Amino acid sequence: MTDMSQSAMEPSTGGLSRRAMLGRAAGGFGSIALAGMLADEARADGATGAAVDPLAPREPHFPPRATNVIFMFSTGGASHVDTFDYRPQLFADHGKTVTIDNWQGKLGEFKRFLKRPDWNFRQYGESGTWVSDLFPHLGQVIDEVCILNSVEGDHTGHDKATMGMHTGSFNFARPGIGSWVSYGLGTENRNLPSFMVLAPAAPYAGAQVWGSDFLPGCHQGTHVLPGPNPLPNVKSLSPGENLQRLELALRDRFNSMHLAQRPGDAALEARIRSFETAFGMQREAPEAFDIGQETEATLQSYGLKPGDNKGFGWQCLVARRLIERGVRFIELIDTGSGSGGNWDSHGNMQAHAPLARAIDQPQAALITDLKQRGLLDNTLLVWTTEFGRTPYNTSAEAKGREHHHQVFSSWLAGGGVKGGLTHGSSDEHGIGPAEGRVHVHDLHATILHLLGLDHERLTYRHAGRDYRLTDVHGNVVQEIIA
Repeated sequence: MTDMSQSAMEPSTGGLSRRAMLGRAAGGFGSIALAGMLADEARADGATGAAVDPLAPREPHFPPRATNVIFMFSTGGASHVDTFDYRPQLFADHGKTVTIDNWQGKLGEFKRFLKRPDWNFRQYGESGTWVSDLFPHLGQVIDEVCILNSVEGDHTGHDKATMGMHTGSFNFARPGIGSWVSYGLGTENRNLPSFMVLAPAAPYAGAQVWGSDFLPGCHQGTHVLPGPNPLPNVKSLSPGENLQRLELALRDRFNSMHLAQRPGDAALEARIRSFETAFGMQREAPEAFDIGQETEATLQSYGLKPGDNKGFGWQCLVARRLIERGVRFIELIDTGSGSGGNWDSHGNMQAHAPLARAIDQPQAALITDLKQRGLLDNTLLVWTTEFGRTPYNTSAEAKGREHHHQVFSSWLAGGGVKGGLTHGSSDEHGIGPAEGRVHVHDLHATILHLLGLDHERLTYRHAGRDYRLTDVHGNVVQEIIA
C-alpha cells in the first residue's frame, strides 16, 4: 500500500493527518518504532497460525533452559590459537613449513610457515581448562564457561562471515538471530524492545546483522550507541511534563478514531502497539541505562568509574540491567573502539593485547554478577567472532595472521550449558577441525534449543517458501547441554 493511499484513509484534524501528528509528537519518538509500525506485523506464524500481536510472549516448543540471551561479538576475527585453542605442537613446530590446500579462499597447494602463539597458556579452575594469558580474568570464572574449539564457517571474508554468524546466510541478507528469537518468543517487557544492540559502531556487514529482513519490523534490533545519550530519540516521561501527556492523549484519540474506521484490522492494532512500546521506553529506558544507581564496588568489578558511559564494561553492565528488565536478546558488539582497531591483526598479533584487556574483566564480571543475582541459569551468554586466524603465514618472520574460517573458537556460559567443558578440538596445529566439529548452523541450532525452540520448526513463510535461521542445516550440540 503506498503512502498516498494510506494517507487518504487516515482521519485528520485541520489538515494534519494521524501519521503526520504521530511523526511530530513527543520529540520524534516515532523513529524508535518506525520499523515495527510500517511492517506487516500481523502476518501469521507459519508454524502456529497465531498472529494478532507479534510481540506477545509465546510459548516455546519445549521447556527452555534459558529465557534470555547476551550475544557478544568481537569483530575482525579473534585468533583461536592465541586465545582458547591450546596447540602445544604449534609452539614446538614454530617456523616449520606446512602445505595447505586453501589460502584465503583460493584452492591449490600452498607452502606456509607455522607461527607459534604470542602468548602462553595455563590451566584454570577445577576443570583445568586451558586459557591464554590474554584472558586472566575469564580464567578465574572458566568453570562457568563452555569453550568450543571446533567452530567452522563458510567464508573467509569479513562481510560474508559476519553475516553468516549473525543470520545463518553467508551470501544473502536474512534476519539476524536476535530477530528470530524475538519472533519466536516475543517480549517479556512491552516498555522495552525485545532485541537491543549495544554497539559503538556497526561491524562488518553493517546494520544487517541486527536487521529483521522479511520478519515483521518490530523484531529488528534497536541500536544503542554508548555515550552520554545512548537513546537520543527517547526523552524521559514524567507526570509533570504536561505537553507530553497531552500528546499521549491526542495519540490515543487519533488511534481510536482510526481503529474505529477499520475494525478488526490486526495490522493496525500491531502498529498502535509499536507506538505504545515507544512511549513505554520513555518511562523505562532512561532508568535502565542509568548505571549511576549501581554501587561503586559493582562499577569497579566491570572496570568502570563513576560517570563512565561507554566501553565494553559499560555495555556488559547495561546488558545485565536489561536482562533484569526482561529484554529477550541483547547483542554487545566489540568493535575495538578505543583499543587501536578491531581484531583483524594482519600486521602484528600484539594488537590482540589491548583488545583482550578491554573485554576480559567485563566478561568475567558479567558472569559473576549474573550468578550472584540468580540470573545466570536463565541467561545464555555467547561469545564469538566471525572467524579465527591462520596458524601459519607466508614467511617465518611474519608477526600477524590472516583470516581463517576453517576452524576457530567461541564460548558459551549459563543458560543450561555445561561449565568447565572444552568441546571439540582442532588438529595439532589448529588448521582444521579434528573432532566435535561445530558449524555455524550447529551453533545457531544449539542456541535456539537452549531457548526451547526447535530450529526446524521456527519458520517464516516468505516468497513462497518457509525460511528458518539454519536454512536446511544444523544439528544441536547435545554434548554441551547440562
